[in-house]
Amino acid sequence: MSLILKLIAGIVGGIIAGFYLPMVLVEVLYTAKVIIGQLISFTIPLIILFFIASGIAGLPKGSGHLLSKTVGFAYGSTVIAGTLAVFVVNAFIPFFDGAITFQAAEATNIESLIDIEIPPLMGVMTALATAFIFGIGISQLNLPTLKDVTDQGRDIIDALLAKVIIPALPFYIAGVFAEMAKAGTVADTLSTFGIVLLAALVMHWVWLSALYIASGILLKRSPLELLRNMLPAYFTAIGTMSSAATIPVSLKASKANGVKDEVANFSVPLCATIHLSGSTITIVTCAMAVMLLSPEMSVPPLISMLPFIFMLGIVMIAAPGAPGGAVMSALGLLTSMLGFNEAAVALMIALYLAQDSFGTACNVTGDGVIALWVNRFSDKP
Repeated sequence: MSLILKLIAGIVGGIIAGFYLPMVLVEVLYTAKVIIGQLISFTIPLIILFFIASGIAGLPKGSGHLLSKTVGFAYGSTVIAGTLAVFVVNAFIPFFDGAITFQAAEATNIESLIDIEIPPLMGVMTALATAFIFGIGISQLNLPTLKDVTDQGRDIIDALLAKVIIPALPFYIAGVFAEMAKAGTVADTLSTFGIVLLAALVMHWVWLSALYIASGILLKRSPLELLRNMLPAYFTAIGTMSSAATIPVSLKASKANGVKDEVANFSVPLCATIHLSGSTITIVTCAMAVMLLSPEMSVPPLISMLPFIFMLGIVMIAAPGAPGGAVMSALGLLTSMLGFNEAAVALMIALYLAQDSFGTACNVTGDGVIALWVNRFSDKP
């Protein structure tokens, strides 16, 4: 929760700076935003490369029937959740279309004091293809040395996120809101923030309700009982903001729902990495809201959003266990497939981090459903 408080402090500080500080001090804050943004852009392909390669290379061996079902159910849940979010947002777009915009720095004559560029080592799709090739190759050929390289690379990037980028995000967000305050669009943007976040939270619970009602019908059990057993995991995730940190509670809750020990011990930790339906709902909702806010962008129809959702379900494998990991993994797709610029990326990060704990709680509660389904359709005792 301290990250959310720091994020709020960054928003408030940026607004105050934009309204009351002289332009030169605002440009100092804007320069910090530019430098942090360059570092984020440089890191995105490395997140995808090392986390996906390490995740695929580390998939458990000798449990093919459990692995295929867990991955299939998790991916299907993630894609369907994202698709439903598109339907809901499109239904409400007419109420906001054309009413709210935010402006980029060019409109306020803010300039960075330092002209710096940190080009990424590779493109996002190159990183994704390389991660799959090496991840599958390491797994199939049993190459422990390369496995150690991907694991250690993942650890380095995870440390960079935890020690540098995530702590710097409040300054990044402050620069964005200082620029919006100078442009005079901050009030409309903040009012839309509240609506978008509320919509995401409502969709989380609608999605979880649909999952548990379907599971209750399938298993001929009470959906309320199944959901009640998972509530400790839900509230633990709100506090930790990490699916990985909630695994022990999720395991206990799944076993309380009658999932066999061997199925729960396999599926729940794996789902903590690959099943992020709550995060997908939030990312899709926030992305469409940011496109609505951006005067140079338009909200695409469902058919145009589907490729993004399908790719998002794959890239989510790269989501680190740290708070904000899901949106950091998705930034590459947002820029390459949806055309997000730096200002749109900053708004996206701010929106996502404001509800990260609730998205994580939806993820882990949904993991309990995946475990129930794998338990039901497992071929082996």
